[in-house]
Amino acid sequence: MKYKRILLKLSGEALQGNNKSVNIDPAVLEQYSEEIKTLKATGVEIAIVIGGGNIFRGGQAETLGIDRVQGDYMGMLATVINAMALQSALERHGMYTRLMAGIKMEQVCEPFIRRRAIRHLEKGRIVIFGAGIGNPYFTTDSTASLRAVEIQADVVLKGTRVDGVYNKDPEKFKDAVRYEKLSFQEAYEKGLNIMDMTAFTLCMENKLPIIVFDMNKKGNLLKVVQGEEAGTLIS
Repeated sequence: MKYKRILLKLSGEALQGNNKSVNIDPAVLEQYSEEIKTLKATGVEIAIVIGGGNIFRGGQAETLGIDRVQGDYMGMLATVINAMALQSALERHGMYTRLMAGIKMEQVCEPFIRRRAIRHLEKGRIVIFGAGIGNPYFTTDSTASLRAVEIQADVVLKGTRVDGVYNKDPEKFKDAVRYEKLSFQEAYEKGLNIMDMTAFTLCMENKLPIIVFDMNKKGNLLKVVQGEEAGTLIS
């Protein structure tokens, strides 16, 4: 395996699959669980951050007349709902998990403690990080970058609907060109929307590579961790 400890970033919207009338599609949870189980069987240590955009996005707050800070906390709670759903699905497939959150809610998850998170990983448990970093004005991309640095992950894997980073939106433009590899500097200069700037800068400063790949394609997660070119590497 090329990477021994990974942080997998999943979007909340991805849990809806193609069925936008539901917040969480059980078929997507099933698919993700099978992909993660296949990877776990190789001995790779797995941490996961999941967004909450399928339930509530902090950026929506102002249009609803809700204070931005309040909206961000609502978004953090949405990520915990998704994290609990994913945790349940993984455990149904026989994996051991721990849910850790940036906000204290002892009845459903542990508070995030860096050393404890690393110990869980060393013991073979999958660690899911919910509730962002516990502060407003930070996205779940920033959470993924920060937690990855804190647990000394080898790579951040950003699972999306597309098979990498393109010069423009491949879902809108047929002539979009895909990049196989990029340096952080190239990605910055080209203005590519890989992660928000806080998250991106954190990875760049800590020399933590990012791989953007299609999480919905069967077997892709394992391929990426094995070092095969199944996405775009930013390093």
